[in-house]
Amino acid sequence: MRALLTAGSRAVLVELDTLEEVIQVHESLRLDRPVGCVDLVPAARTLLISFDPDRTTRKALADDLSSRTGATHRSPQPRVVEIPVVYDGTDLAEVARLSGLTVGEVVRRHGTARYTVAFCGFAPGFAYLSGLDPALHLPRRPVPRTRVAPGSVAIADQFASVYPRASPGGWHLLGRTSAELWSIERQPPSLLTPGTQVRFIQVTS
Repeated sequence: MRALLTAGSRAVLVELDTLEEVIQVHESLRLDRPVGCVDLVPAARTLLISFDPDRTTRKALADDLSSRTGATHRSPQPRVVEIPVVYDGTDLAEVARLSGLTVGEVVRRHGTARYTVAFCGFAPGFAYLSGLDPALHLPRRPVPRTRVAPGSVAIADQFASVYPRASPGGWHLLGRTSAELWSIERQPPSLLTPGTQVRFIQVTS
């Protein structure tokens, strides 16, 4: 843990050095939540912890965090979501060219990787998935699109994701899925929540 910062009267912001540390600390707190902890919001290098001041204090949370190591808290049966993908994305050939791979190898590497939802953001239901094959780590498109179709399966930087709704976007589009990423009729509404493991399964239609 690099720093523990005050975030209002009911939250603290934990600064960490790497995305992997965020995932580990979040998983530890999710599985063994401290007394008085109300909510956890992970991001790329930080973790926001909101708490009930009638039940705990910043110092108690700091003491708890200092005693934890993420490796000691892993879910024995993590939730796994399989997402069917038709690999016909607009940027598939361009991703192959930029990565020096064939289209088939791009599809294989994207589909065989094992992903973990690191955090959510950008739009409701948009999950940043860690675990993308390093050969597919590409910067975002130089010019974002003004509209990306819902269900578009995409990659950018070290992450993979699926656009839950139509929106602007600068990620590379590899394919599409019929999976519903966000529904207010579901609890929780987001199909992909932090800590969930994700597998992409190639389908033809």
